[in-house]
Amino acid sequence: MIRNFYKKLAAGFALFTLELIFVMAVFLACVIVFLYVSAEVASAAGPIKFDEAAFAVAADMQSTGFTRFIEFITFFASRHFMTAAALLLIAYFLFVRRHRWYSLKVPVVALGSISLNLVLKFFFDRERPAMPLVDASGLSFPSGHSMIAASFYSLIIYLTWRHVESKPLRNFLVALLVIFILLIGFSRIYLRVHYATDVVAGFAAGILWVIIGIWLLRRIEKYTRKEIAPVVEEE
Repeated sequence: MIRNFYKKLAAGFALFTLELIFVMAVFLACVIVFLYVSAEVASAAGPIKFDEAAFAVAADMQSTGFTRFIEFITFFASRHFMTAAALLLIAYFLFVRRHRWYSLKVPVVALGSISLNLVLKFFFDRERPAMPLVDASGLSFPSGHSMIAASFYSLIIYLTWRHVESKPLRNFLVALLVIFILLIGFSRIYLRVHYATDVVAGFAAGILWVIIGIWLLRRIEKYTRKEIAPVVEEE
């Protein structure tokens, strides 16, 4: 029995270590990608080859039916949808699952991502591409849709990974969400409302924010439990 306990403890520690290494690797990769792309955008005197190549690929794929599909996909990172989705998720964790900290993670990730995106747009002050297929306003870098999609749906991936017990179902849902995030980013290039560099930077910044947001809230949660628990026990 003691041997089994130590085996489970060792297995849990190994899993924790692998997850921590993975998260740290993703975090560092996102930092490097964002810094590299932002430096390229800031120093570019003309069109960036990567952006032009991405527009060329998207142009080759254009058709009426595919454009309707892309417009449908991009809606799932729009302001109206994300507001409704965030409110529903908050309500779920407040009244159904009754998890106070998860109900805080949603607005922190969503509102923080939007606020950070606005700050970055103002700082880089990049104009949107010419000849967009749909109406778009505001500045271009980084892509707001891509950044918000990366942060919000990465939060869903985090919740799925923690709470879906079936491994095949969990892996399927995570893969589906990753593909969905990539499709939303591609939709912004296809519709010519963002450059490919805007989308890549949006993905990197969004993932960075969700990692930082979840880490901060988990630290606060652990701290408050340590502070509150003894008081509750005494009462």
